[in-house]
Amino acid sequence: MNRLLSLFAILLLASAPSVAHSASSAWADAQGTRIRIVTAGAPNAEGVVRGALEIDLRPGWKTYWRDPGASGVPPQIDIAGSVNVSAVEMDFPAPAWHDDGFSKWAGYDKPVAFPVTFRLADAKAPARIDASVFLGVCETICIPVQAKLELVPEAGRDSSEDSRIVALAWEKLPAKATPDFGLKWGRSQDAAKLQLEAVTPSPGKASIFVASTEGYELGLPKRQGADSNVFSIKLVARPKDKPAGAGLPYTMVTDRGVVSGYLPYP
Repeated sequence: MNRLLSLFAILLLASAPSVAHSASSAWADAQGTRIRIVTAGAPNAEGVVRGALEIDLRPGWKTYWRDPGASGVPPQIDIAGSVNVSAVEMDFPAPAWHDDGFSKWAGYDKPVAFPVTFRLADAKAPARIDASVFLGVCETICIPVQAKLELVPEAGRDSSEDSRIVALAWEKLPAKATPDFGLKWGRSQDAAKLQLEAVTPSPGKASIFVASTEGYELGLPKRQGADSNVFSIKLVARPKDKPAGAGLPYTMVTDRGVVSGYLPYP
C-alpha cells in the first residue's frame, strides 16, 4: 500500500453536507469529480437495498475498475458506521484499457455508476447508511479521494428519479458468462505464464480484463497474434493455499456484447 500511495500527490477528503433523511446522499465534491450514493428506497422482504455509487468525472479525468493495476486505487465502500446494515457488495460495468505512459490499467474516462447492494441485518427495522467511500481519480496525476456519505433508504420509497438512476446502473452491467460466451483457461507449458481463451458466439476480437484477488497477482493479458482470442497472462504471485471462493473475476468485451464471470483459481 505504501508503494501505491507514494504515487499520489495528495489525499483529498471530499466534502458533503450531512444528509441522513434522504435515500440519496449529498454530492461530495473533490478535485476532478463528485460522488454520491443513490438507493432505490425501502428494502425488499429479504432486507436487500439496491443502490448505485455515482462518480461524476469531469472532462479529462478517469477512475479505476475493480483491479486498478500496480499504481491505482479501486473504489471501496466501508459501512462500519451504519445502523442495521450487515454487508455491502459492489458490481462493475465494463471498463476500458488506459495507458498513462507509466502503466496500463483498466478503468473509466466518463461518468460512471457502480451498482451497490446493501444487506440489512433486520429487513423490518429502520436502517441508516453511513458509508466511507475511498477511490482514486486521475488526470495527469492520480489522487485518492475519501468521502463520508449518509442516507436513509426508507426515505426514498417514492422517488422515481432515484429508482431510475439505480435501475440504469444495473442495466449497464455485463451479462452472465456462459460456456459458449466467456473465458476459459487454456493449456500452458510455463507454470509462471497462464493461457486464456476467449470463447465467443461469432468471429471477432475480444478484450479481456481479469482481476487479481485472494492473494493472486496477475500481469496484463497479452494477445497471442493480431487476430487471436488466445491470451497469455503472467502469474506474478499466488496464495499458499487455494481459496474457497468463486474464482478470479473477469469481464470480456466483444462486438456481440459484454459478459462477466469467474475463472477457477489456477
